[in-house]
Amino acid sequence: MPYAVTMPALSDTMGAGRLVKWTKKPGDKISKGDVIAEVETDKAVMEVEAFENGYLSGPLATEGTEASVGEILGYIADKADEAATVAPEAAAPTATSAGNGDAASAPKQAVPVSAVLAASTVTPRSAARPAARLHADAGRPARLGPQPTSSRSELDAGPPYQIERASALREAVARSVIAGAATPTFRVTAQLTLEPLMKAARDRHLPLSLLLARACALTIAAHPLFNAAYTPGGLAKRDRIDVGIAVDDDGGLITPVLRDAAARSLADLAADWARMHEQAKSRRLAPANYSGATFYLSDLGVFPVVHAFDSIIPPGASAILSVAAAKEQGATIFTLACDHRVVFGADAARFLAMLEELLTNPDRLFAEDAKQ
Repeated sequence: MPYAVTMPALSDTMGAGRLVKWTKKPGDKISKGDVIAEVETDKAVMEVEAFENGYLSGPLATEGTEASVGEILGYIADKADEAATVAPEAAAPTATSAGNGDAASAPKQAVPVSAVLAASTVTPRSAARPAARLHADAGRPARLGPQPTSSRSELDAGPPYQIERASALREAVARSVIAGAATPTFRVTAQLTLEPLMKAARDRHLPLSLLLARACALTIAAHPLFNAAYTPGGLAKRDRIDVGIAVDDDGGLITPVLRDAAARSLADLAADWARMHEQAKSRRLAPANYSGATFYLSDLGVFPVVHAFDSIIPPGASAILSVAAAKEQGATIFTLACDHRVVFGADAARFLAMLEELLTNPDRLFAEDAKQ
């Protein structure tokens, strides 16, 4: 009896995934635990493992196409002579021409996942993992409804164009910022001195972003409203400070999360940050490592041209701190965006005042380690 390989649910926010590639061919012998495919989730590329011994069987879903959680991608047959050796066709993007009102010749369309044969005798099962083993959780989360898009009439009035589908990561970022844009936000900007912290980072061979996250976490510990989140039923007050740090991977934006950033030693945090930063760059960061931050930090200081900027507060947090490039004498513009339902202007001012004390006296960041 063949078993169906289905798109697994790998995070609470995942409603669909994109099949990146098959690592085995139809007819190949498969052992339980073998990696047979890679799928792209919201913000990571995950490996799909075989759940049974057997032979990979077609027809297989086309590489590059998207499937909802639970949809069939392919099959595993018990015997070699039962494995259909139908290979998937190459996926091709959809092109659209505008400007003269005529549609361009559309390229050959990929076979949709729903067209994959689903016999009544097939038993669907799935398993998946990132670089570290992670099996799929059951359940299918709700998907967001239609989102605002560019006006088609405005596009048609301009030059010819093609529709290039966004990556799953870029789509996930779009959903997040659309949700975050509904937050009633105010911003407070301060010019702080970053040079002492930069020197401490150089002297101790630590990433500046790590020390900034530590300074934010200690500030939050003294101002716990910044660790809360608004809900219709009241404020969600968390008992741990988890700082998400924005990382640009050239294909989008992802935020590895430093858990318990105020209480753990800097050595532990540094080891976690090095591992997660590398995984984020290679798109192998597990959902558990980029979800659920209570506070966010976005640092564009590596771009000297950036004088100041602000950021959209991600859902589930009440604030995000944006750090621009250091100017003369190490002066840097910090912009704190806050959810006005949770904190007020004076709260933000006190937060930035304490943060300045820590930035100019970075030894206090290391003094916390000595207490442990």
